[in-house]
Amino acid sequence: MPTFRYRAVSESGRTVRGNINAASMNIAMKELKDNGYYVLKMNDTSQSVWMKDLGFKPTVNIDDFVVFCRQLATLYKSGINLVEAMEVLRQQSESKVLKAVLKEIVDDLVQGSQLSAACSRHPHIFSQLFTNMVRAGEISGNMDEMLERSASFFEKDRYTKSKVKSALIYPVVVGIITIIVVAALLIFVVPRFVDNFKQLKVELPLPTIIVMGVSNWIVDHWFLLLVLCIIPVFLTRWMRTFERGRYILDYMMLKLPVFGMLIHKQSMARFCRTFSTLYAAAVPMLQMLHIIGLIIGNEVVIKVIKESREGLSQGRPLAEPYKDNWVFPPMVVQMLALGEQTGALDVTLQKVADFYEQDVDMMTDRIKSLIEPLMIVFLAGTIGIIVLAVMSPMFKLYSSF
Repeated sequence: MPTFRYRAVSESGRTVRGNINAASMNIAMKELKDNGYYVLKMNDTSQSVWMKDLGFKPTVNIDDFVVFCRQLATLYKSGINLVEAMEVLRQQSESKVLKAVLKEIVDDLVQGSQLSAACSRHPHIFSQLFTNMVRAGEISGNMDEMLERSASFFEKDRYTKSKVKSALIYPVVVGIITIIVVAALLIFVVPRFVDNFKQLKVELPLPTIIVMGVSNWIVDHWFLLLVLCIIPVFLTRWMRTFERGRYILDYMMLKLPVFGMLIHKQSMARFCRTFSTLYAAAVPMLQMLHIIGLIIGNEVVIKVIKESREGLSQGRPLAEPYKDNWVFPPMVVQMLALGEQTGALDVTLQKVADFYEQDVDMMTDRIKSLIEPLMIVFLAGTIGIIVLAVMSPMFKLYSSF
C-alpha cells in the first residue's frame, strides 16, 4: 500500500507533518479530513525527488501497456467483469507505476465510476485514444469489441515503431562505436608509435603526417570536440520546445535519404490506423482529428490535420486539404475520399494501414540487410587507414635494415 507524506493543519491551528498509508491519495486525504485535519500538501513517497519537485508524471513502458491492453481484452471477452479483470491485472503487473494506477482504478470502479472516467484521471498512462475507445464501448455496449480493437491498435503501432527504431538505431550505434575506437587510436596509440619513429629519425609518409596532425588536434582541442558533439543534442532539445522548431526538425527527418521515406510511411500507417480505429468507435469527426493530431507525433502531418479540421468545421470535404499536400500520398487521399463517400472510412483506411505497415516491415528488413555490410566496411576502412598510417613507417624502417 502506498505511503503519502503530508503537511496539514489541525483544528487547533497547529501545523503537523507525517506519513499515512492508504490505497490512493484521495482516500488518504479523506482519512485526514475525517480526523480533523486540513491538508495543505501531500506527496507520494514512491515518486522520486525529481518527480515531486519538477512535477514529472511517471509513465508506463509501452510493452507493459500493450500487454495490459491485450490481457484486459481477453479477460473481458471471457466473461470476467471489469473490476475483477483490473484486480487480476493489478496483481500480476510487473510495472510498479501501472500497479498503483490500476489500484486507483479498481477503487473508482467499486465506487461506481465508469472505466473511461477512471482512465481519464490518469492521462499520463491512458491516452485519449484508449479512453475514447473505452467510452465508445460503454455507450454502444460493445466493450469487448472496443477493447479488442484497442489491443490490436497498440500492438500494431508498437510493432511498426520498433521496426523503424531498429532500422535507425543500428547505424547510430555503429557510428558511436567507430568514433570511440578511432578516438582511442588517435589519442593513445598513434602518438606513441610516431614518437618512436621520430626518435629513430624515420621519415614519415604523408598519410602518417595527416593522421598525426588529426591526432594532435584532438589531443589539444578535445574539449572543443566534446562541445561540438553536445551542441546538436541541446539544440535539438531546445527546438523541440516550440512548434516551429518541431516542424523544422520533423520536416528534415522526412527529407532524409532512405530513412525519410521510412519515417514517412510509418507516419502514414499510424495516421490511417488511428483514423480507422477512432472512426469505428463512432468518435465525433472533429474530436477524432484532434486526437489524431496528439498521437501522430510529426508536426508536418499535424499541420495538414489541423487544416483538415478547420476546413471540416466550415463544411468543406474531409479529403480536400490532403489533395495538394506532398505529405499525403495519392493513395491515402483517394481512400479518404472513397471512405467519406461510402461511409466506410474504418474499412478503407484499415486496408491502407495494413499496406503501409507491411511496406515498413519489408523496407526496414531491406535497409538493415544493406546497411550492416556498409557499416562494417566503413568501420573496417576507417580503422584500416589509421593502422596503415602507423604501419607504413615501420615497413620503411624494416626495409632500411
